[in-house]
Amino acid sequence: MKTILITGCSSGFGLDTARYFLERGWKVIATMRTPREDVLPRSEHLRVIPLDVTQPQSIHALVEAAGPIDVLVNNAGVGLMGVFEGTSMETVRSTFETNTLGAMAVTHAFLPGFRQRKAGHIVNVSSGTTFKPLPLLAVYTASKAALNAFTESLALELQPLNVRVSLVIPGRSPETPFAQNAQARGVTVPEAYAGFVRSIFEQRTAHASGPVTRSLDVAEAIWRAVNDPSAPLRLPAGADAVEMARTRT
Repeated sequence: MKTILITGCSSGFGLDTARYFLERGWKVIATMRTPREDVLPRSEHLRVIPLDVTQPQSIHALVEAAGPIDVLVNNAGVGLMGVFEGTSMETVRSTFETNTLGAMAVTHAFLPGFRQRKAGHIVNVSSGTTFKPLPLLAVYTASKAALNAFTESLALELQPLNVRVSLVIPGRSPETPFAQNAQARGVTVPEAYAGFVRSIFEQRTAHASGPVTRSLDVAEAIWRAVNDPSAPLRLPAGADAVEMARTRT
């Protein structure tokens, strides 16, 4: 029985991925900033551990509590939507602290165990905006693009150690709280951008019925990354992400 550790399991992709692996007989360590065991089914194979990926002491405590793991999924992240000029540099830094540096810090902490056992798998969850950059998402996209580059280089470093690295890239997922959280982080809209911002939101409303990504799509992509040795490093998750990847290529 293998063990998977997933960050950011309080909702969305992380929560459904934890459920998916539990249903298939894996031991699951689900981490959340504020642990809630009621969001996951009761199971002797489930452990819920607190984690703030921006706090070194929290990461250290997680490594000690988790013990050896087979798979690490860096899913924890924050959204951010708004014009760049109206975004404070403090908000920019906090976005990178979670989406990029947080994933790197957690990976860094678990690497010695993977190296010693010469086995393991790291899956980083990115964003389809890195395939198709969109207005109002400059900072968020930059944080995920940096994660992509880190993942691709890390895969080459760890290959001789028999540690695999994968990148799962979801598209837009209305069933997750991303949009609500992304708009609630204190970004202002300078008057010069007001008309442009309105037009962007009108366009998104008009095209809201297009293809999207379900949380299940992401769970299935992570499952394939972990269990299919022939899976590519980059795995789009969701119909819209697959289309964006094809168009980008």
